[in-house]
Amino acid sequence: MSVAEQLGLGSGELVAIVGAGGKSTLLLGLGRELSTAGSSVVMTTTTKMGADQLPDWAVACRTSGEVDSAIAAGQPVFLLEGVDSSKIVGAAAAVVDEAFARRDVDFVLAEADGAAGRLLKAPAQHEPVIPATTTLVVVVVGLGSVGGRIAAVTHRPERVAALLGCGVDHVLEPIDLATVITHPRGGMWHVPDTARVVAALTGDNEPAASKVRELLAPEPRIERVVVVGR
Repeated sequence: MSVAEQLGLGSGELVAIVGAGGKSTLLLGLGRELSTAGSSVVMTTTTKMGADQLPDWAVACRTSGEVDSAIAAGQPVFLLEGVDSSKIVGAAAAVVDEAFARRDVDFVLAEADGAAGRLLKAPAQHEPVIPATTTLVVVVVGLGSVGGRIAAVTHRPERVAALLGCGVDHVLEPIDLATVITHPRGGMWHVPDTARVVAALTGDNEPAASKVRELLAPEPRIERVVVVGR
């Protein structure tokens, strides 16, 4: 099954990818998959990404005119404001909404969160930066965080600990991942009421994945739980 099928994508979506543990890999893998299948795709970040993650198979565009040319040529687009030796500075959320409103764009994919390479996170007040017209929010968590101490494997560990009601030396279990995903100040923070939500688990810990699936099954906001490669 393709990643698009796993996520339940429709004929046109604005997908915001949040959380930790493989967002960039998911963004670029899904973008390439959709583009190869013949869809017109715009990718971006509403925060920042490593400059080494800018795909060489997509056209880096800073202006609407550059986007016009790339889409007309059938090329996938990576929309950005700028790039330096270490970071890609992505597009503002309103610019992402404008890209999704274009009739010649089938899918817009936005990495809407940062996690400093960690496997689990709880967002700060200002994050994630999810565009207003987002149709699908994918909340990513790394299964590799199970068995690790909050202080060692999470981004913003104090916030994660506060959500879970424990200390930063707590060893994470599957129930903790499920709690972070569904917490109103965790994975659900800033998610638009009109957006569908999918939980994406990354990594190879099948027992942990099965337990997280079980725990999330009764949750009305979670449309589905998928395991994707990291």
